[in-house]
Amino acid sequence: MKINKLATTLFVAATALVLGACGSGNDKGTASNDEVLTELPEETTITFWHAMNGAQEEALKKITEDFMAENKNVTVELQNQSSYPDLQAKINSTLPSPKNLPTITQAYPGWLWNAAQDEMIVDLQPYIDDKTIGWGDQEAITGSLLNGAKINDTQYGIPFNKSTEMLYYNADMLAEYDVEVPTTMEELKDASEKIYKESNGKVVGAGFDSLNNYYAIGMKNKDVAITKDLDLESKESKEVISYYADGVQDGYFRIAGSDGYLSGPFANEQVAMFVGSIAGEGFVKQDTEGKFEYGVAARPEPINLQQGTDIYMFDSASAEQRTAAFLFMKFLSEPENQLYWATETGYMPTVESVVNSDEYKNSTDTKVPAHLEEATTELFSIPVEENADPAYNEIRSIMENILSNTDKDRDELIKNSVPQLEDAWNQ
Repeated sequence: MKINKLATTLFVAATALVLGACGSGNDKGTASNDEVLTELPEETTITFWHAMNGAQEEALKKITEDFMAENKNVTVELQNQSSYPDLQAKINSTLPSPKNLPTITQAYPGWLWNAAQDEMIVDLQPYIDDKTIGWGDQEAITGSLLNGAKINDTQYGIPFNKSTEMLYYNADMLAEYDVEVPTTMEELKDASEKIYKESNGKVVGAGFDSLNNYYAIGMKNKDVAITKDLDLESKESKEVISYYADGVQDGYFRIAGSDGYLSGPFANEQVAMFVGSIAGEGFVKQDTEGKFEYGVAARPEPINLQQGTDIYMFDSASAEQRTAAFLFMKFLSEPENQLYWATETGYMPTVESVVNSDEYKNSTDTKVPAHLEEATTELFSIPVEENADPAYNEIRSIMENILSNTDKDRDELIKNSVPQLEDAWNQ
């Protein structure tokens, strides 16, 4: 949406008509921060903290420049915070000084749970619903992604760089061992056992990049959510843990190495398949080129995880900045911009028309787009509650410990991990 710069007299009149029901502004016609300002008469600058690098940052710059070209009186300052950990640390260290916060930031919702309780971030629903600058006829964001950007059922975020998990496989190797692409977890286990056995232990069948994602998705497919009520020693939990642990113990599954990803062992033909983020396909394509044909398929469980960050707006922003920032977030979500963003970065489009379009599926020489629709038929997000973020990270440590000690009593390892997880929830 393009905002035209109006003469002051026209702006005051328009504001009186549109915002009169919301309360009066100041003497200059500027809305108070709790009002939805529908016009920007002055040049407005907003700041955006992010952690995009390489091709992702270049794509963000391009879309931002396009937005500013349409909105001449809005300047968007992109401020790269280097990495997710650095961005999270910067947000945490700056929250005590709200005036030093940016207008908007890229973040996982769990990072901002406390900020939401302290009313330091802006509820975006009034902006989305506004008849003048709201979403209107623009295609709605996929519901599961939009819901994932909520905190306490409030729409604080707009989905940004979203991803999910898919199965990567060595097509040449699966053909060599006469193995079909697995579509269920049981088929993944059977295929992995066959490859490991027939290769005389030279090739591991499969593995999962993210251990906490593996656990959370497995539990969700058993209708159990990751909350404070989670019972690590439950039947469902032990089944999810043992599926992976049995495979590691018997050799046909493995976990990632020190770099945290299986794309390296996969490229070196040490593992035939792995489950990882769609955002990593670029590395798979680059590392396997000239070696073998890789393929991608939907993750072999019905329910899949939506992950990645959203964009949140801080309460310290002025009314003008809030409107400018909302319009920028809305612009990022336009189908044509989502098509560009997805094809340039490898992240998934946040609107279904793009996911389902031939233009997206045939837009690149990568393989995820053609299979993403199937991989995202049922998505969920990790529930956002107090200390959910550290607890989720603790699950990774717990899983790593269990899978690295398959020679020890598994039930005892799980039992000993219970206080560790409880401490994370109650810190």
